[in-house]
Amino acid sequence: MSLEKPNTMKKKIVVLISGGGTNLQSLIDRLHIPENNVEICAVIADRPAYGLQRASEQNIPNFIIDRKQNKDRWTQEFLGKMDVFQPDLIVLAGFLSILHPAIIQRYKKKIINIHPALLPKYGGKGMYGLNVHSAVIKAGEKESGCTVHFVDAGVDTGEIILQRKVEVLPDDSPEKLQQRILNEEHKILVEAVKKILQL
Repeated sequence: MSLEKPNTMKKKIVVLISGGGTNLQSLIDRLHIPENNVEICAVIADRPAYGLQRASEQNIPNFIIDRKQNKDRWTQEFLGKMDVFQPDLIVLAGFLSILHPAIIQRYKKKIINIHPALLPKYGGKGMYGLNVHSAVIKAGEKESGCTVHFVDAGVDTGEIILQRKVEVLPDDSPEKLQQRILNEEHKILVEAVKKILQL
């Protein structure tokens, strides 16, 4: 009698990026491997981004849907790609554009985002990258961290899935704090994907 696991269909993830793609790399390294029941089926950027090269190196289909074009056209092109790839989960990994409500509605509870703060603090319009960490330090916070949450119609307002705390040190610069939090982002994003897809 065979004790092998049954051959099940792999869960599919589409990752959206805007920059270097270090969170994407973490997903590739820890999830997009033969022994896991999951694959990154596409990477989409809203502008030229180094993360696309990371995808190419792993033979993952990757595309730019330029954010400078009409938002409705961007949305139509994006939904067309989703119709092709049929993802189980869409992961925003350093993606800076705001998704059209039509996308959020179609993929309700199937889109997650990673944010470099302990939401609901330091979220919303303009709160991205070093802006977040500068605001945290300026406010004299003793701790910060990162949050994975579902994407809803607001900005950084969706249901929280996981959080990880990071101490703010007395000599922290925004860059130092960013790097320590980014190290935790790489872990928590993978954990959240596993939790949602029950891997």
